[in-house]
Amino acid sequence: QVQLAESGGGLVQPGGSLTLSCAASGFTFSVYTMSWYRQAPGKERELVASIASFGGNIRYADFVKGRFTITRDNVKNTLYLQMNSLKPEDTAVYYCAKGMVSGQGTQVTVSS
Repeated sequence: QVQLAESGGGLVQPGGSLTLSCAASGFTFSVYTMSWYRQAPGKERELVASIASFGGNIRYADFVKGRFTITRDNVKNTLYLQMNSLKPEDTAVYYCAKGMVSGQGTQVTVSS
């Protein structure tokens, strides 16, 4: 059974940084492309970044390019999202996903 557990969200001031983690279990993590999505109140879920099985083919949404970095540790079965220069519009629930399966999400709030 696929299990994805996000953590690391919180309240941060504009310009600040957070690192999200996603602990994966129940499948062979290393062979799958993994993604981060986000959903803000009243908006549709949107793709933030994705990373292929062994760390290649990394893609970012235009709105996070140069600010966010997606990485993975295939030994620890963990996906990360380093978020820098955060803006109020980054406020959302962030989800990690394997295909169409995602975790419960972690809330990120950017506010002064």
